[in-house]
Amino acid sequence: MSRRLFNSSICAMAATSIVALSSPAQAAPDALGKPVAHFSLEAKSADIGIGFTWGEGKLTYKGRTYRFKVSGGNIAAVGFSKITATGTVYNLKNLHDFDGGYAALDGDATLDRGIGGAVMSNSNGVKVKFTSATRGAHLAAGAQGLSFQIREK
Repeated sequence: MSRRLFNSSICAMAATSIVALSSPAQAAPDALGKPVAHFSLEAKSADIGIGFTWGEGKLTYKGRTYRFKVSGGNIAAVGFSKITATGTVYNLKNLHDFDGGYAALDGDATLDRGIGGAVMSNSNGVKVKFTSATRGAHLAAGAQGLSFQIREK
């Protein structure tokens, strides 16, 4: 393959990837089912061995917006970071089924800025899928969990 054809192929693949990644998530079929709510959150994480995460978010469900508290932690982590995330919620039948602990087994590393995402579920069968942007210096190697609690007005 000539160098010019190879470079053109690489450019075409990169352009296709950018278009695919910038398309709205709602346009693609979703293996988790039909989204029933959306959320956004901002949180901070401070970690020295065992870490702690705190913050708040907004859940839009059945045409109303509810504020919720974010807390959680992780094991085997070091650093400080600020996280912003947006996501979709699945299998939410009652508002307070959103409350509870959500867990993921993974690791992450951020130096200055990072982009990530996860699918997590709670004991009520509610699933959340989100994408996040992280700023700061953070390294985690173990289990991570978040807890969401709807704030009463």
